[in-house]
Amino acid sequence: MQGHPNAQSVFFKAITDHLEVVKAITVQQELLERIALAMVEAVAAGKKILWCGNGGSAADSQHLAAEVVGRFRRERRGLPSVALTTDTSILTAVANDYGYDAIFSRQVEAIGQPGDVLVGLSTSGNSKNVVAAVKAARARNLVTVAFTGEGGGQLVDLADYLFAVPSKDTARIQEAHILAGHMLCDWIELDYLHSQAPTAELPPATGSKL
Repeated sequence: MQGHPNAQSVFFKAITDHLEVVKAITVQQELLERIALAMVEAVAAGKKILWCGNGGSAADSQHLAAEVVGRFRRERRGLPSVALTTDTSILTAVANDYGYDAIFSRQVEAIGQPGDVLVGLSTSGNSKNVVAAVKAARARNLVTVAFTGEGGGQLVDLADYLFAVPSKDTARIQEAHILAGHMLCDWIELDYLHSQAPTAELPPATGSKL
Protein backbone atom coordinates (compact mmCIF):
# COMPACT_ATOMS: atom_id res chain seq x y z
CA MET A 1 0.00 0.00 0.00
CA GLN A 2 1.24 3.46 -0.88
CA GLY A 3 2.01 5.80 2.00
CA HIS A 4 -0.07 8.87 2.74
CA PRO A 5 1.03 11.76 0.49
CA ASN A 6 3.15 14.50 2.01
CA ALA A 7 5.09 17.47 0.73
CA GLN A 8 8.37 15.58 0.69
CA SER A 9 7.11 12.58 -1.26
CA VAL A 10 5.01 14.54 -3.77
CA PHE A 11 6.06 18.18 -4.16
CA PHE A 12 9.76 18.06 -3.33
CA LYS A 13 10.29 14.87 -5.33
CA ALA A 14 8.47 16.25 -8.38
CA ILE A 15 10.40 19.53 -8.25
CA THR A 16 13.72 17.73 -7.79
CA ASP A 17 13.04 15.27 -10.61
CA HIS A 18 11.85 18.09 -12.89
CA LEU A 19 15.01 20.11 -12.31
CA GLU A 20 17.19 17.07 -13.00
CA VAL A 21 15.44 16.45 -16.33
CA VAL A 22 15.65 20.11 -17.35
CA LYS A 23 19.35 20.15 -16.50
CA ALA A 24 19.87 16.97 -18.52
CA ILE A 25 18.38 18.45 -21.71
CA THR A 26 20.79 21.39 -21.72
CA VAL A 27 23.19 19.21 -23.72
CA GLN A 28 20.60 19.14 -26.54
CA GLN A 29 20.62 22.88 -27.20
CA GLU A 30 22.44 22.41 -30.51
CA LEU A 31 19.77 19.95 -31.62
CA LEU A 32 17.00 22.34 -30.60
CA GLU A 33 18.72 25.09 -32.59
CA ARG A 34 18.73 22.86 -35.69
CA ILE A 35 15.02 22.18 -35.19
CA ALA A 36 14.36 25.90 -34.75
CA LEU A 37 16.24 26.71 -37.95
CA ALA A 38 14.25 24.09 -39.86
CA MET A 39 11.02 25.63 -38.59
CA VAL A 40 12.18 29.14 -39.43
CA GLU A 41 13.11 28.05 -42.95
CA ALA A 42 9.68 26.48 -43.42
CA VAL A 43 7.79 29.55 -42.21
CA ALA A 44 9.95 31.88 -44.34
CA ALA A 45 9.10 29.76 -47.39
CA GLY A 46 5.37 30.02 -46.72
CA LYS A 47 5.17 26.51 -45.29
CA LYS A 48 3.55 25.41 -42.04
CA ILE A 49 4.31 23.54 -38.84
CA LEU A 50 2.09 20.56 -38.02
CA TRP A 51 1.84 18.94 -34.59
CA CYS A 52 0.35 15.66 -33.39
CA GLY A 53 0.23 13.51 -30.28
CA ASN A 54 -2.12 11.68 -27.92
CA GLY A 55 -3.50 12.65 -24.52
CA GLY A 56 -1.22 15.16 -22.85
CA SER A 57 0.83 15.29 -26.03
CA ALA A 58 -2.35 16.23 -27.93
CA ALA A 59 -2.82 19.11 -25.50
CA ASP A 60 0.82 20.14 -26.02
CA SER A 61 0.29 20.01 -29.80
CA GLN A 62 -2.66 22.37 -29.55
CA HIS A 63 -0.84 24.61 -27.09
CA LEU A 64 2.22 25.02 -29.30
CA ALA A 65 0.25 25.50 -32.52
CA ALA A 66 -1.69 28.25 -30.73
CA GLU A 67 1.53 30.00 -29.69
CA VAL A 68 2.69 30.10 -33.33
CA VAL A 69 -0.64 31.19 -34.83
CA GLY A 70 -1.46 33.66 -32.07
CA ARG A 71 1.67 34.94 -30.43
CA PHE A 72 4.20 33.77 -27.91
CA ARG A 73 5.58 36.96 -26.36
CA ARG A 74 5.49 39.71 -28.98
CA GLU A 75 3.07 41.38 -31.36
CA ARG A 76 3.37 40.11 -34.93
CA ARG A 77 1.21 38.60 -37.65
CA GLY A 78 -0.05 35.06 -37.27
CA LEU A 79 2.26 32.34 -38.55
CA PRO A 80 1.07 29.06 -40.11
CA SER A 81 0.75 26.14 -37.70
CA VAL A 82 -1.87 23.40 -37.30
CA ALA A 83 -2.52 20.85 -34.56
CA LEU A 84 -3.81 17.64 -36.13
CA THR A 85 -5.57 16.79 -32.87
CA THR A 86 -8.45 19.25 -32.92
CA ASP A 87 -11.04 18.45 -35.61
CA THR A 88 -13.37 15.90 -34.03
CA SER A 89 -15.21 15.23 -37.28
CA ILE A 90 -11.98 14.31 -39.07
CA LEU A 91 -10.64 12.33 -36.12
CA THR A 92 -13.81 10.30 -35.64
CA ALA A 93 -14.48 9.77 -39.35
CA VAL A 94 -10.96 8.56 -40.05
CA ALA A 95 -10.88 6.41 -36.91
CA ASN A 96 -14.22 4.87 -37.87
CA ASP A 97 -13.35 4.26 -41.53
CA TYR A 98 -9.62 3.47 -41.39
CA GLY A 99 -8.76 2.88 -37.74
CA TYR A 100 -7.31 5.04 -34.99
CA ASP A 101 -3.76 4.54 -36.21
CA ALA A 102 -4.58 6.63 -39.32
CA ILE A 103 -6.05 9.73 -37.66
CA PHE A 104 -2.90 11.83 -38.14
CA SER A 105 -1.36 10.24 -41.24
CA ARG A 106 -4.56 10.82 -43.22
CA GLN A 107 -4.39 14.53 -42.39
CA VAL A 108 -0.72 14.64 -43.38
CA GLU A 109 -1.67 13.10 -46.72
CA ALA A 110 -4.41 15.71 -47.13
CA ILE A 111 -2.68 18.94 -46.13
CA GLY A 112 1.04 18.20 -45.76
CA GLN A 113 3.24 19.79 -48.41
CA PRO A 114 6.95 19.34 -49.16
CA GLY A 115 8.89 21.69 -46.89
CA ASP A 116 6.31 21.69 -44.10
CA VAL A 117 7.48 20.53 -40.66
CA LEU A 118 5.69 17.77 -38.77
CA VAL A 119 6.32 17.45 -35.04
CA GLY A 120 5.20 14.14 -33.56
CA LEU A 121 5.01 13.99 -29.76
CA SER A 122 5.11 10.56 -28.13
CA THR A 123 6.64 9.95 -24.73
CA SER A 124 7.32 6.31 -25.64
CA GLY A 125 8.25 7.00 -29.26
CA ASN A 126 5.99 4.10 -30.21
CA SER A 127 2.51 5.64 -30.53
CA LYS A 128 1.19 3.95 -33.67
CA ASN A 129 -0.67 6.96 -35.03
CA VAL A 130 2.30 9.26 -34.48
CA VAL A 131 4.66 6.76 -36.11
CA ALA A 132 2.25 6.50 -39.07
CA ALA A 133 2.10 10.30 -39.34
CA VAL A 134 5.89 10.59 -39.44
CA LYS A 135 6.06 7.89 -42.11
CA ALA A 136 3.44 9.72 -44.18
CA ALA A 137 5.34 12.98 -43.72
CA ARG A 138 8.59 11.42 -44.91
CA ALA A 139 6.81 10.06 -47.99
CA ARG A 140 5.64 13.58 -48.83
CA ASN A 141 9.04 15.21 -48.18
CA LEU A 142 8.09 17.03 -45.00
CA VAL A 143 10.75 17.75 -42.38
CA THR A 144 10.06 15.40 -39.48
CA VAL A 145 10.70 16.11 -35.80
CA ALA A 146 10.02 13.71 -32.93
CA PHE A 147 9.66 14.62 -29.26
CA THR A 148 10.02 11.46 -27.17
CA GLY A 149 11.25 10.09 -23.89
CA GLU A 150 14.37 8.10 -23.18
CA GLY A 151 15.42 5.81 -26.02
CA GLY A 152 13.11 7.35 -28.63
CA GLY A 153 11.28 4.13 -29.51
CA GLN A 154 10.44 3.53 -33.17
CA LEU A 155 10.78 7.21 -33.96
CA VAL A 156 14.57 6.99 -33.61
CA ASP A 157 14.83 5.56 -37.12
CA LEU A 158 12.12 7.73 -38.69
CA ALA A 159 12.52 11.36 -37.67
CA ASP A 160 14.96 13.82 -39.20
CA TYR A 161 15.38 15.35 -35.74
CA LEU A 162 14.87 13.46 -32.49
CA PHE A 163 14.51 15.33 -29.19
CA ALA A 164 14.58 12.49 -26.66
CA VAL A 165 14.12 13.52 -23.03
CA PRO A 166 16.34 11.32 -20.80
CA SER A 167 13.54 10.12 -18.54
CA LYS A 168 10.99 7.31 -18.36
CA ASP A 169 8.55 9.37 -16.27
CA THR A 170 5.71 10.53 -18.54
CA ALA A 171 5.01 13.68 -16.52
CA ARG A 172 8.64 14.80 -16.53
CA ILE A 173 8.97 14.02 -20.25
CA GLN A 174 5.90 16.11 -21.10
CA GLU A 175 7.17 18.99 -18.98
CA ALA A 176 10.43 18.96 -20.94
CA HIS A 177 8.49 18.79 -24.22
CA ILE A 178 6.51 21.92 -23.45
CA LEU A 179 9.68 23.72 -22.33
CA ALA A 180 11.40 22.80 -25.59
CA GLY A 181 8.29 23.80 -27.53
CA HIS A 182 8.19 27.20 -25.85
CA MET A 183 11.85 27.79 -26.67
CA LEU A 184 11.20 26.92 -30.32
CA CYS A 185 8.23 29.31 -30.40
CA ASP A 186 10.42 32.05 -28.94
CA TRP A 187 13.10 31.45 -31.60
CA ILE A 188 10.57 31.43 -34.47
CA GLU A 189 8.98 34.65 -33.25
CA LEU A 190 12.27 36.49 -32.76
CA ASP A 191 13.54 35.38 -36.16
CA TYR A 192 10.35 36.47 -37.88
CA LEU A 193 10.40 39.91 -36.29
CA HIS A 194 14.09 40.40 -37.14
CA SER A 195 13.42 39.37 -40.74
CA GLN A 196 10.62 41.92 -41.02
CA ALA A 197 12.41 44.85 -39.38
CA PRO A 198 16.10 43.96 -38.98
CA THR A 199 17.12 47.47 -37.94
CA ALA A 200 14.14 48.28 -35.77
CA GLU A 201 13.88 47.70 -32.06
CA LEU A 202 11.79 44.64 -31.28
CA PRO A 203 8.51 45.20 -29.42
CA PRO A 204 8.59 44.27 -25.76
CA ALA A 205 7.79 40.73 -24.70
CA THR A 206 4.33 40.73 -23.17
CA GLY A 207 3.29 37.11 -23.38
CA SER A 208 0.04 35.58 -24.58
CA LYS A 209 -3.25 36.87 -23.19
CA LEU A 210 -4.69 33.35 -23.20
